[in-house]
Amino acid sequence: MIGWTLGRYFFLRYVTITCYFLMGSFALALILDFTELSSKLAALPEYSSIQAFGLSVMRIPYIMQQVFPFIALFSAMTTLISLNRKYELVVARSVGVSAWQFLLPACTGAFLFGLLAVLIVNPLAAYGFEKSEAVQAAWRSGKTNDTTDDRVPWLRQKTDEGETIIGAKNIVNRGLRLVDASFIRLDKNKDIIERLDAKTADLEDGYWQLKDVTKFVLGETPVSPGDVRIATHLRPEFVEESLARPETIPFFELRNKIAAARSFGYPANAFDMHFQSLLALPALLMAMTLIAATVSLKFVRFGQSGTMILGGVLAGFVLYVVTVVVKAFGNAGFVPPFVAAWTPVLIATFFGVSFLLHKEDG
Repeated sequence: MIGWTLGRYFFLRYVTITCYFLMGSFALALILDFTELSSKLAALPEYSSIQAFGLSVMRIPYIMQQVFPFIALFSAMTTLISLNRKYELVVARSVGVSAWQFLLPACTGAFLFGLLAVLIVNPLAAYGFEKSEAVQAAWRSGKTNDTTDDRVPWLRQKTDEGETIIGAKNIVNRGLRLVDASFIRLDKNKDIIERLDAKTADLEDGYWQLKDVTKFVLGETPVSPGDVRIATHLRPEFVEESLARPETIPFFELRNKIAAARSFGYPANAFDMHFQSLLALPALLMAMTLIAATVSLKFVRFGQSGTMILGGVLAGFVLYVVTVVVKAFGNAGFVPPFVAAWTPVLIATFFGVSFLLHKEDG
C-alpha cells in the first residue's frame, strides 16, 4: 500500500498542476469571450467595455464547465509525465508501489475536482449565465435587427378565446419572461385576429402580462394600448421545460424542477439529462485520468512521448464527442437520461482499467 507521505506528495503535485491549468484556461476563456461579446454587442447603445467585461466574468464559470474534462485529462497526463521524467515513478515502482497505488492520489484529486465543479462552480455558472443573458436581452430589447445565436422555440396555447402563438427574441428568468415577444392570436377558424408585439411578457398566475404593447390588426393602423393581459392555461413548469436552458438552473434545484414538471405530465428530459450529467461528472473526470494513465505511465526518454501524448488527447477528445452525442439522444428522449449520462463514463473506465491491467498485470 502506498504510504501517506508519498501519496500526499503525488496528490499535491496533481492539485498544483490542475490549478495551473485552471488559471490558464480561465484567462484564455475570459479573453476569448470578452472579444466575442465586444464584437457582438459593440453596436448597441447600452454597450460599454467595462460592462461587457463584467458579462464575460459572469459567463466564465459556465464556459469553464465545458472544459473541465479536458483539464482533468491534461492535468493527469502532465502530472504522470513529469513524475516519469524525474524518475520518481521509476523509484516508486522499484520499491514495490504498483501503478494502481500511485494512480489513487490522481483519481482522488479528479473526483474531488468533479465534486467542486458540481457543488460550487455549477451554481455560480447557472446564476452568472442567467444574469448575463438578462443583461444582453435588455441591451438588445427593441433592436429588431439583432438576433440571438440560439433559436427560440415558439409556443402555442389554447384558451376559450382561441389559440395564441407565442414567440420571442430573448428568454430570461428561466423562460418566465420573454423579451421582444410576439403574440399572434387566432380565432376558432385559425384565422389571425391580431398581433401583439410587447417589449416584455411575464408569465403570471393564469395570464401573460404584456408591457409596452404595439397592436397590429389587418387593415388598421397600429396602436399602442400600453399593458395587456392575455389569459393562459400554461403552467410555469411547462414553460420552463420548453424554454428554459438547463444550464441556468443550479444543481440543487434540478431534482425539484424535474419532479414538478413530471407531476404535470411533462417529460423534463433536458433537465434530467443535465442532472445526470452533473452526477456523472466526478466519475467522468476519473475516467479521463485513467485514459491519461494509459499513455503516460511508460517511461520514455525526452522527446519520445509526443506520439503517446497525441494518442491520449485523441482518446479524450473521442470520449468527449461520444458524451456530447449521447447527451443529445438523452435530451431528445431516444435514450433514458441515466443511460445516456453514465454509458460513456463506464465505457471509458472499463477501457482504462482493461488497458492498465494488460500493461501492468499481464
